[in-house]
Amino acid sequence: QVQVVQSGGGLVQAGGSLRHSCVASGLSFSLYRMAWYRQSTGKEREFLADISAGGDSTYADSVKGRFFISRDNTKNTLYLQMNSLQPEDTAVYYCRVADYPYWGQGIQVTVSS
Repeated sequence: QVQVVQSGGGLVQAGGSLRHSCVASGLSFSLYRMAWYRQSTGKEREFLADISAGGDSTYADSVKGRFFISRDNTKNTLYLQMNSLQPEDTAVYYCRVADYPYWGQGIQVTVSS
């Protein structure tokens, strides 16, 4: 059974940083592309970034240069480092095993101005 469990998130002031973590179990983590999404109130879920099994990453324009995705295959863990946060980054953030319906539980990030 695949499980995806997130940690991190919280409240931060504008300009601050946060790091999310996501542990995926029940699969050969190192073989899967992984991704981060977010969903703001009243909006559709938005792709943020993904990272291939080989470590190649892509980013949405909205976060390029501020957010950084990484993975530690020895720990089955995916990370999202978020810098220069702005109030418009306020959302629930989700980890996903890319191309599969395996999602984390979602974690709220609130950026105050």
